[in-house]
Amino acid sequence: MAETKYKRVLLKVSGEALMGKQQFGIDYDPVEMIANEVKSIYDKGVEVAIVVGGGNIFRGMKNSAKLGMDQASGDYVGMLATVMNAVVLQCALKKIDVECRVQTAIAMNQIAEPYVRHRAIRHLEKGRVVIFAAGTGNPFFTTDTASALRASEIDAGVMLMAKNGVDGVYDDDPKTNPNAKKIDKMSYDDIIKKDLKVMDTSACALCKQNKIPIIVFDFNAKGSLTRIMDGEAVGTYVG
Repeated sequence: MAETKYKRVLLKVSGEALMGKQQFGIDYDPVEMIANEVKSIYDKGVEVAIVVGGGNIFRGMKNSAKLGMDQASGDYVGMLATVMNAVVLQCALKKIDVECRVQTAIAMNQIAEPYVRHRAIRHLEKGRVVIFAAGTGNPFFTTDTASALRASEIDAGVMLMAKNGVDGVYDDDPKTNPNAKKIDKMSYDDIIKKDLKVMDTSACALCKQNKIPIIVFDFNAKGSLTRIMDGEAVGTYVG
């Protein structure tokens, strides 16, 4: 296997990335693209764990308020949405000969394995991609926090934050401010102090505590994962 900069990675994929050009649900094209990008580094021998969001199906705070649900109930529904996405992504990976397991933080034995840290690490060591679903299993925590938690638990070398159409962290929203400047490298404290809407501050603090660097990059740029594994400067490095 080719030598890579990172041996084990945690990839965070938003649920919205699975929508493609649709307004809701799952589009096959982005699912296939994500699977192929993962395979590109899997074939290099990189151990890959994935946390997928559920915003393409249900957004906890936004949808629960409209439906008159309390936040905890809304968050649980959002967790179930991540399981649906995880199973879809698992099937896409298996279709291209990538061994894959789904582990859920909420027990549903007919669908996936329960999350067990040592079993997850063993799967990775045996060359299987592991998809962590249902967030942390607790309401009031986002999948960003779940990503940082799982990255810490499996001792990942880096947490990769895949964004849609945004190639890193900017000093302002590049979608509304054309003069926003991209930041190539920054510290954990920069994100926390400046309250940059890149990820939850709790997720950033957890990565800081466990010395896990974060790379924020554009998943729509084909080959980004391979370039990161080859040691190229892609997106924004937080550490």
